[in-house]
Amino acid sequence: MDVCLLYYEDCPNWKVTHRRLVAIAAEHPEVVLRRQRVETLEQAEQLGFRGSPTVLVDGADAFSAPESAAGLSCRVYPTADGLAGAPTTEQLYAALGLAQETTR
Repeated sequence: MDVCLLYYEDCPNWKVTHRRLVAIAAEHPEVVLRRQRVETLEQAEQLGFRGSPTVLVDGADAFSAPESAAGLSCRVYPTADGLAGAPTTEQLYAALGLAQETTR
């Protein structure tokens, strides 16, 4: 499975998402993780970048928000604890369709 983390450098939340995805990929060798920095509005529009961080799974936004405009900004995610700048580890496992390891 191809997982691409799209990010905007000025938004710090992508780093949290990246750490979580690296941990997931370490447990699941079928996950091929890469990241791509988005630098221009034109690039954001071309990629369907709805804010940083955006997680693409096999080319599709795992947390699709089609009503959101493409742009160079931070993105927020609804979590059990309220809005956050990054999806939780549990949300990432679910978006990837993977079972979360219970021995941590």
